This record gives sequence, C-alpha cells and structure tokens, in this order.
Amino acid sequence: MELSQLKQNVAQNIFYLRTVNNMTQSELGARLNYSDKTISKWERAEGLPDVYVLTQISELFGVSVDYLLEEHTEQDRRVETQPLRNTKRLLTKIVLTSIIAITVLISVILYLAKDIFYWQMFVYIVPLICVVQIIFSAVWWHGKWTFFYISILVWSVIGTIYVALLSYNCWQLFLVGIPVQIVVFLCFKMGLAISIVQKTSDLFKRKGKKQAEAVKKENDEE
Repeated sequence: MELSQLKQNVAQNIFYLRTVNNMTQSELGARLNYSDKTISKWERAEGLPDVYVLTQISELFGVSVDYLLEEHTEQDRRVETQPLRNTKRLLTKIVLTSIIAITVLISVILYLAKDIFYWQMFVYIVPLICVVQIIFSAVWWHGKWTFFYISILVWSVIGTIYVALLSYNCWQLFLVGIPVQIVVFLCFKMGLAISIVQKTSDLFKRKGKKQAEAVKKENDEE
C-alpha cells in the first residue's frame, strides 16, 4: 500500500510536469529514450522509474528528485510559476555575465596600462562561476545540475593550480581529479538513494499515522 502511494505521487507529478510543459507522452518518452506506453504506465501508477530516470526527469523539468516523490497540493504546484523561473534564470545570467564582464574589463585595463594580456584570469574565474552556479542550483533549482557543477569545480580548481604552476608542468595534478570525481559521483548516487529511502519511510510513517487516527476515530464513535 505504501509503495502504491509512492507510485501515485510519482505518477501525478510526472503527469503534471509533462502537461504544464505542453509535452506529449511520446515527446517525453523520446527525451528519456522510453516508449509512450512506458510513460503512460508510469502516469497510471502501474510502474515506477528507477533512480537514474527520476534524475533525468528532475533535470528535464527543473525540479528535484524529492519533488517527484512527494505529494503536492494544487497550491504547492502554483508556487513555482513560469515567470518566476524566467526571473531566476535572468538573475543567474546577469550574475554570471557580470563576473565575466568584470574579468574582461580588468584584463583590458591591465593590457592598456602594462601591455600585458593576463589570460590566466579567465581560467581563475571558472571555479568562481561554478560556486555561484552551485549556490543558485541549491537555492533555486532544488539541486538541479549540482553534480555537473561540482564536477566542473573539481577539474577547474585543478586546472587553476596547474596554470598557476605552469612553469613546473605539474600535469600529474589531473590524476588526482580521477579519484575525486569518483567520490563525487558515488556521493551523488548515495544521496539519491538515501533521499528515496527517506521519502519512502516518511510515506510509511504518514500511512501508519493515518491508520492510527482512523482507528481512534472509529473507537471514539463506538
């Protein structure tokens, strides 16, 4: 029964996100490499996408995996309107463009003043851009693309150190990024699994609470 509730939540959320984005079952299936029959099966709560597919759906529609697993009221769904999402995207672009513009301005000033083109600056701002994206992703986009930005942050930090020590040609630094990337990937997958387990556990608890309240109500009526 509890698993049925989880399937029902996912079914309702997939249906809502698909329809509000004017997408057919065939179009969604094509984006996920599944048939429209599979999408229809999910939306009828007759099946449940695996963790990887839930991640794909969350990234496609700009929500978190938690959102897909939770039950939502109509009021909850109206909170994140399209104009609000557009405003968030615009603000993100403004911040990132400002960082790049300031870097370009500083490099031009240095070139005019000292006749030096300090190209390393454009490498050094990549970690900063990644940090900004990670913050926006966590605050506004429910963690969407967080794994992607953290991965870029890891390699950009290594690249920044390499550029700073360019004369020493420390290419071995990039070998350090391999185990770090693996750890980031495993942590991300573990986080998804834990999130699903927690949501399932919460469903069990809510179901048990409802059943206890129903029994108590019946006893009171008697």
